[in-house]
Amino acid sequence: MSSEERKYVVKVGDKEIEITTEVLEILNEYIHTAMPLEKLAEKLGLESWEEAYEFIKKVPAWIMWTPPTLWEHRKKWMTK
Repeated sequence: MSSEERKYVVKVGDKEIEITTEVLEILNEYIHTAMPLEKLAEKLGLESWEEAYEFIKKVPAWIMWTPPTLWEHRKKWMTK
Protein backbone atom coordinates (compact mmCIF):
# COMPACT_ATOMS: atom_id res chain seq x y z
CA MET A 1 0.00 0.00 0.00
CA SER A 2 1.43 3.36 -0.94
CA SER A 3 1.62 6.13 1.61
CA GLU A 4 -0.76 8.17 -0.56
CA GLU A 5 -3.48 5.53 -0.59
CA ARG A 6 -6.50 6.64 1.38
CA LYS A 7 -8.35 4.49 3.85
CA TYR A 8 -11.99 5.21 4.49
CA VAL A 9 -12.98 4.37 8.04
CA VAL A 10 -16.37 4.75 9.72
CA LYS A 11 -16.37 4.94 13.51
CA VAL A 12 -19.29 3.35 15.34
CA GLY A 13 -19.03 3.50 19.11
CA ASP A 14 -15.53 2.29 19.96
CA LYS A 15 -15.22 0.33 16.70
CA GLU A 16 -13.71 1.45 13.43
CA ILE A 17 -14.89 -0.20 10.22
CA GLU A 18 -12.66 0.26 7.22
CA ILE A 19 -14.51 0.44 3.93
CA THR A 20 -13.11 -2.44 1.92
CA THR A 21 -14.33 -4.43 -1.04
CA GLU A 22 -15.72 -7.01 1.40
CA VAL A 23 -17.62 -4.37 3.41
CA LEU A 24 -19.00 -2.91 0.17
CA GLU A 25 -20.23 -6.36 -0.83
CA ILE A 26 -22.17 -6.52 2.45
CA LEU A 27 -23.52 -2.99 1.94
CA ASN A 28 -24.48 -3.86 -1.63
CA GLU A 29 -26.43 -6.85 -0.36
CA TYR A 30 -28.06 -4.67 2.31
CA ILE A 31 -29.25 -1.97 -0.11
CA HIS A 32 -30.50 -4.42 -2.75
CA THR A 33 -32.32 -6.90 -0.51
CA ALA A 34 -34.60 -6.85 2.49
CA MET A 35 -31.69 -7.57 4.88
CA PRO A 36 -32.66 -6.54 8.41
CA LEU A 37 -30.31 -4.37 10.44
CA GLU A 38 -29.75 -7.29 12.85
CA LYS A 39 -28.26 -9.34 10.00
CA LEU A 40 -26.17 -6.38 8.82
CA ALA A 41 -24.79 -5.98 12.35
CA GLU A 42 -23.90 -9.67 12.44
CA LYS A 43 -22.10 -9.53 9.08
CA LEU A 44 -20.13 -6.43 10.06
CA GLY A 45 -19.25 -7.71 13.54
CA LEU A 46 -21.30 -5.07 15.31
CA GLU A 47 -23.10 -5.57 18.63
CA SER A 48 -26.65 -4.59 17.68
CA TRP A 49 -28.99 -3.24 15.04
CA GLU A 50 -28.52 0.20 16.61
CA GLU A 51 -24.81 0.11 15.76
CA ALA A 52 -25.65 -1.07 12.23
CA TYR A 53 -28.07 1.85 11.90
CA GLU A 54 -25.39 4.31 13.08
CA PHE A 55 -22.98 2.80 10.54
CA ILE A 56 -25.48 3.19 7.69
CA LYS A 57 -26.13 6.82 8.66
CA LYS A 58 -22.40 7.62 8.61
CA VAL A 59 -21.44 5.97 5.31
CA PRO A 60 -21.53 8.59 2.53
CA ALA A 61 -24.02 7.77 -0.24
CA TRP A 62 -21.32 7.84 -2.94
CA ILE A 63 -19.51 5.05 -1.08
CA MET A 64 -22.68 3.09 -0.34
CA TRP A 65 -23.61 2.98 -4.02
CA THR A 66 -20.13 2.25 -5.36
CA PRO A 67 -20.05 -1.25 -6.86
CA PRO A 68 -17.53 -3.38 -4.92
CA THR A 69 -15.68 -4.19 -8.15
CA LEU A 70 -14.95 -0.48 -8.68
CA TRP A 71 -13.88 0.39 -5.13
CA GLU A 72 -10.10 0.14 -5.58
CA HIS A 73 -10.31 2.15 -8.82
CA ARG A 74 -12.44 4.85 -7.19
CA LYS A 75 -10.06 5.16 -4.22
CA LYS A 76 -7.13 5.69 -6.60
CA TRP A 77 -9.14 8.23 -8.59
CA MET A 78 -10.00 10.15 -5.42
CA THR A 79 -6.33 10.52 -4.42
CA LYS A 80 -5.39 12.14 -7.75
